[in-house]
Amino acid sequence: MSTSYVINPPEIPSLPVEGDSKRFAVNRIYCVGRNYADHAREMGHDPDREPPFFFMKPATAIVTEGKEMAYPALSKDVHHEIEMVVALGKGGANIPADKALDHVWGYGVGLDMTRRDLQGEAKKMGRPWDTGKAFDQSAPCSALVPVSQCGHLAKGRIYLKVNGQVKQDGDLAMMIWNVPDTIAYLSTLFTLMPGDLIFSGTPAGVAAVARGDVLEGHVDGLPALKTKII
Repeated sequence: MSTSYVINPPEIPSLPVEGDSKRFAVNRIYCVGRNYADHAREMGHDPDREPPFFFMKPATAIVTEGKEMAYPALSKDVHHEIEMVVALGKGGANIPADKALDHVWGYGVGLDMTRRDLQGEAKKMGRPWDTGKAFDQSAPCSALVPVSQCGHLAKGRIYLKVNGQVKQDGDLAMMIWNVPDTIAYLSTLFTLMPGDLIFSGTPAGVAAVARGDVLEGHVDGLPALKTKII
Protein backbone atom coordinates (compact mmCIF):
# COMPACT_ATOMS: atom_id res chain seq x y z
CA MET A 1 0.00 0.00 0.00
CA SER A 2 1.47 3.31 -1.08
CA THR A 3 1.71 6.21 1.35
CA SER A 4 -0.29 9.34 0.65
CA TYR A 5 0.54 12.80 2.00
CA VAL A 6 -1.50 15.89 2.82
CA ILE A 7 1.10 17.98 0.94
CA ASN A 8 3.35 16.97 -1.94
CA PRO A 9 6.65 15.57 -0.62
CA PRO A 10 9.63 17.83 -1.34
CA GLU A 11 12.12 16.83 -4.00
CA ILE A 12 15.07 14.84 -2.66
CA PRO A 13 18.24 17.00 -2.75
CA SER A 14 20.92 15.32 -4.85
CA LEU A 15 24.31 15.79 -6.48
CA PRO A 16 25.46 14.73 -9.93
CA VAL A 17 27.97 11.90 -10.22
CA GLU A 18 30.93 12.38 -12.56
CA GLY A 19 30.50 10.16 -15.63
CA ASP A 20 27.14 8.73 -14.56
CA SER A 21 23.51 9.65 -15.27
CA LYS A 22 22.50 8.51 -11.77
CA ARG A 23 22.57 11.02 -8.93
CA PHE A 24 23.68 10.85 -5.29
CA ALA A 25 20.74 11.46 -2.92
CA VAL A 26 21.81 13.74 -0.05
CA ASN A 27 20.59 13.07 3.46
CA ARG A 28 22.38 15.41 5.94
CA ILE A 29 25.32 17.81 5.74
CA TYR A 30 27.83 17.83 8.59
CA CYS A 31 30.59 20.44 8.65
CA VAL A 32 33.84 20.23 10.62
CA GLY A 33 34.78 23.51 12.28
CA ARG A 34 38.35 24.86 12.22
CA ASN A 35 39.97 21.68 10.87
CA TYR A 36 43.05 23.40 9.39
CA ALA A 37 45.52 24.90 11.88
CA ASP A 38 46.15 28.06 9.84
CA HIS A 39 42.41 28.77 9.60
CA ALA A 40 41.93 28.14 13.31
CA ARG A 41 44.65 30.69 14.03
CA GLU A 42 43.22 33.30 11.65
CA MET A 43 39.91 32.95 13.52
CA GLY A 44 41.69 33.53 16.86
CA HIS A 45 41.82 29.95 18.19
CA ASP A 46 44.56 27.54 19.26
CA PRO A 47 44.34 24.41 17.04
CA ASP A 48 46.33 22.35 19.55
CA ARG A 49 43.72 22.69 22.29
CA GLU A 50 40.43 21.83 20.63
CA PRO A 51 38.82 18.47 19.83
CA PRO A 52 36.80 18.42 16.59
CA PHE A 53 33.39 20.07 16.61
CA PHE A 54 30.59 20.05 14.09
CA PHE A 55 27.66 22.07 12.82
CA MET A 56 25.05 21.22 10.20
CA LYS A 57 23.47 22.62 7.08
CA PRO A 58 20.20 21.40 5.56
CA ALA A 59 20.52 19.27 2.44
CA THR A 60 18.36 21.88 0.68
CA ALA A 61 21.24 24.39 1.02
CA ILE A 62 23.08 22.69 -1.86
CA VAL A 63 23.80 24.70 -5.01
CA THR A 64 25.01 22.43 -7.77
CA GLU A 65 25.94 22.06 -11.44
CA GLY A 66 27.43 25.53 -11.81
CA LYS A 67 24.27 27.35 -10.78
CA GLU A 68 24.49 30.86 -9.38
CA MET A 69 24.29 31.56 -5.65
CA ALA A 70 22.12 34.42 -4.42
CA TYR A 71 23.77 36.76 -1.91
CA PRO A 72 21.82 36.05 1.29
CA ALA A 73 19.60 38.53 3.08
CA LEU A 74 20.38 40.27 6.39
CA SER A 75 24.15 40.12 5.95
CA LYS A 76 26.86 42.47 4.75
CA ASP A 77 29.77 40.11 5.37
CA VAL A 78 29.42 36.77 3.53
CA HIS A 79 32.60 34.67 3.43
CA HIS A 80 33.85 31.84 1.22
CA GLU A 81 35.30 28.64 2.74
CA ILE A 82 36.60 26.02 0.28
CA GLU A 83 36.34 22.40 1.48
CA MET A 84 36.68 18.80 0.34
CA VAL A 85 33.35 16.99 0.62
CA VAL A 86 33.15 13.39 1.81
CA ALA A 87 30.06 11.46 0.67
CA LEU A 88 29.05 8.43 2.72
CA GLY A 89 27.65 5.30 1.12
CA LYS A 90 27.32 3.33 4.37
CA GLY A 91 26.16 4.37 7.81
CA GLY A 92 26.83 3.32 11.34
CA ALA A 93 27.63 4.37 14.90
CA ASN A 94 30.92 4.14 16.80
CA ILE A 95 32.84 3.37 13.61
CA PRO A 96 36.51 2.49 14.25
CA ALA A 97 38.95 4.82 12.48
CA ASP A 98 40.61 1.89 10.72
CA LYS A 99 37.24 0.94 9.19
CA ALA A 100 35.97 4.46 8.47
CA LEU A 101 37.08 4.69 4.83
CA ASP A 102 34.93 1.64 4.06
CA HIS A 103 31.95 3.94 4.59
CA VAL A 104 33.04 6.55 2.03
CA TRP A 105 31.27 6.44 -1.34
CA GLY A 106 33.11 9.31 -2.97
CA TYR A 107 34.45 12.85 -2.81
CA GLY A 108 33.60 16.31 -4.12
CA VAL A 109 34.41 20.00 -3.74
CA GLY A 110 32.22 22.29 -1.66
CA LEU A 111 31.90 25.82 -0.34
CA ASP A 112 30.80 26.42 3.23
CA MET A 113 29.38 29.90 2.67
CA THR A 114 29.08 31.87 5.91
CA ARG A 115 27.23 35.00 7.00
CA ARG A 116 30.20 35.98 9.16
CA ASP A 117 28.50 38.97 10.78
CA LEU A 118 25.52 36.86 11.91
CA GLN A 119 27.83 34.06 13.05
CA GLY A 120 29.85 36.60 15.08
CA GLU A 121 26.72 37.93 16.75
CA ALA A 122 25.63 34.40 17.65
CA LYS A 123 29.03 33.62 19.16
CA LYS A 124 28.94 36.74 21.34
CA MET A 125 25.49 35.84 22.64
CA GLY A 126 26.24 32.13 23.14
CA ARG A 127 23.65 31.13 20.54
CA PRO A 128 23.71 28.48 17.78
CA TRP A 129 25.34 29.32 14.46
CA ASP A 130 22.39 28.35 12.27
CA THR A 131 21.69 31.85 10.94
CA GLY A 132 25.35 32.25 9.99
CA LYS A 133 25.89 28.82 8.46
CA ALA A 134 22.64 27.08 7.49
CA PHE A 135 20.96 29.64 5.24
CA ASP A 136 19.53 28.96 1.78
CA GLN A 137 22.15 28.19 -0.92
CA SER A 138 24.98 28.10 1.65
CA ALA A 139 26.48 24.85 0.30
CA PRO A 140 27.58 25.02 -3.35
CA CYS A 141 28.97 21.62 -4.34
CA SER A 142 30.59 19.99 -7.36
CA ALA A 143 29.75 16.65 -8.89
CA LEU A 144 30.90 13.68 -6.82
CA VAL A 145 33.54 11.18 -7.88
CA PRO A 146 33.25 7.57 -6.64
CA VAL A 147 36.15 6.15 -4.65
CA SER A 148 36.55 3.54 -7.39
CA GLN A 149 37.66 6.34 -9.73
CA CYS A 150 39.58 8.77 -7.50
CA GLY A 151 40.75 6.62 -4.59
CA HIS A 152 40.86 8.02 -1.07
CA LEU A 153 42.24 11.54 -0.89
CA ALA A 154 44.58 12.18 2.04
CA LYS A 155 46.84 14.78 0.40
CA GLY A 156 46.71 17.14 -2.54
CA ARG A 157 46.20 20.81 -3.22
CA ILE A 158 42.95 22.49 -2.21
CA TYR A 159 42.43 26.09 -3.35
CA LEU A 160 39.87 28.72 -4.25
CA LYS A 161 40.01 31.42 -6.91
CA VAL A 162 37.83 34.52 -6.70
CA ASN A 163 37.62 36.35 -10.03
CA GLY A 164 40.67 34.43 -11.21
CA GLN A 165 42.88 35.22 -8.18
CA VAL A 166 43.85 32.54 -5.64
CA LYS A 167 42.44 33.48 -2.22
CA GLN A 168 42.71 30.19 -0.29
CA ASP A 169 45.48 27.66 -0.85
CA GLY A 170 46.41 24.60 1.19
CA ASP A 171 46.87 20.84 1.17
CA LEU A 172 44.54 18.11 2.39
CA ALA A 173 47.45 16.76 4.44
CA MET A 174 47.17 19.89 6.60
CA MET A 175 43.89 18.73 8.18
CA ILE A 176 44.07 18.49 11.97
CA TRP A 177 41.57 15.60 11.89
CA ASN A 178 41.91 13.46 8.77
CA VAL A 179 38.91 11.84 7.08
CA PRO A 180 39.00 8.49 8.96
CA ASP A 181 39.38 10.19 12.35
CA THR A 182 36.64 12.68 11.52
CA ILE A 183 34.19 9.93 10.54
CA ALA A 184 35.07 7.89 13.63
CA TYR A 185 34.57 10.85 15.99
CA LEU A 186 31.38 12.05 14.27
CA SER A 187 29.91 8.54 14.49
CA THR A 188 30.15 8.68 18.29
CA LEU A 189 27.86 11.73 18.25
CA PHE A 190 25.39 10.64 15.54
CA THR A 191 24.41 7.43 13.81
CA LEU A 192 25.69 8.18 10.33
CA MET A 193 23.57 7.26 7.33
CA PRO A 194 24.05 6.63 3.61
CA GLY A 195 23.74 9.93 1.77
CA ASP A 196 25.33 12.00 4.53
CA LEU A 197 27.94 14.55 3.43
CA ILE A 198 30.86 15.78 5.52
CA PHE A 199 32.41 19.15 4.66
CA SER A 200 35.91 18.52 5.99
CA GLY A 201 37.13 22.02 6.87
CA THR A 202 38.82 24.96 5.16
CA PRO A 203 42.38 26.30 4.93
CA ALA A 204 43.30 29.89 5.76
CA GLY A 205 42.34 32.84 3.59
CA VAL A 206 38.58 33.07 4.16
CA ALA A 207 37.28 36.46 3.09
CA ALA A 208 34.19 38.37 2.05
CA VAL A 209 32.51 37.98 -1.32
CA ALA A 210 30.47 40.51 -3.28
CA ARG A 211 27.72 40.29 -5.85
CA GLY A 212 29.23 39.53 -9.24
CA ASP A 213 32.17 37.53 -7.85
CA VAL A 214 32.98 34.26 -9.61
CA LEU A 215 34.23 31.51 -7.28
CA GLU A 216 36.21 28.51 -8.58
CA GLY A 217 37.02 25.76 -6.10
CA HIS A 218 39.59 23.02 -6.73
CA VAL A 219 40.81 19.85 -5.03
CA ASP A 220 43.44 17.76 -6.83
CA GLY A 221 41.82 14.79 -8.52
CA LEU A 222 38.24 16.11 -8.38
CA PRO A 223 36.03 18.14 -10.74
CA ALA A 224 36.14 21.88 -10.23
CA LEU A 225 33.33 23.79 -8.55
CA LYS A 226 32.25 27.09 -10.08
CA THR A 227 29.53 29.49 -8.99
CA LYS A 228 28.74 33.18 -9.37
CA ILE A 229 27.39 35.37 -6.56
CA ILE A 230 24.33 37.29 -7.74
